[in-house]
Amino acid sequence: MEPVASLIDNLHMEDLKNRVHPSIFDENEGYNMFILRIPMITENEVHIRQMGFVLTAQNSYAYNRDNDTFEVLADRFDALHKMIDLPLDRLLKRFDHFHDQVADMEEGLYSKSVRKDFLTKWLRLKRDILQIERILMRSSLAIDAFVDFYETESSFPVNHYMDIHEHIGRVLRSATFNLAKLDYIHNFYNVQTNEKMNSMIYLLTVISAIFLPLNLAVGFFGMNTSGLPFTGGDSGTLYAFEMMVLFLVIAVGFFGAIKWLQQRRNA
Repeated sequence: MEPVASLIDNLHMEDLKNRVHPSIFDENEGYNMFILRIPMITENEVHIRQMGFVLTAQNSYAYNRDNDTFEVLADRFDALHKMIDLPLDRLLKRFDHFHDQVADMEEGLYSKSVRKDFLTKWLRLKRDILQIERILMRSSLAIDAFVDFYETESSFPVNHYMDIHEHIGRVLRSATFNLAKLDYIHNFYNVQTNEKMNSMIYLLTVISAIFLPLNLAVGFFGMNTSGLPFTGGDSGTLYAFEMMVLFLVIAVGFFGAIKWLQQRRNA
């Protein structure tokens, strides 16, 4: 390892080696540690790129986890800025794909062409955008602490790092907007689903109410007892059928009148 490794506390070395350590800027005597996590979107999947840096009074070093070494950067601040700015630019461009997916889901609800995997897609988008928002919020705080510490140095490119902060802010605002949109879409989807369910229940209720008198008539005339009406003549079956048709007409007319009254009340 480079000599800089001898300056670093063992606990900080463990932090640098930890691939899931959150973003942090830690001030120390003789060096400062800067860990930054940036989400990466590849083929609709979110991956996390973690970068670890150590800054001394003369140089900046990037920690390479693969071979456990520190690589000195060509410039103390500019080279570090380029390493951070490139993945952020890619994130900013690829995040628009999430925005397009949310817009497509909303349009599908308006046109009533909801796909069967709607909830699966909604949950995946919600999970990914929440993860990006959570990671970038911590990264933004770490960059703020980094800029606050070094902004008084004459060689520090404040505008470059303010540009990084602005990029993170744009992604965070877009994430917040899309999360709110996803909540609205889910509520709208629930309303549509409840309306369909209520319509089905209403239809089943009407059908059951219409055929209930018929079932009672069939059950009544199907009793194996003496003295049943219409059993003494040859037209008993016809009379029973006519009576059931009459029940059916009365029931249909009753529910039709209720439907008409409801329409007039809503008009």
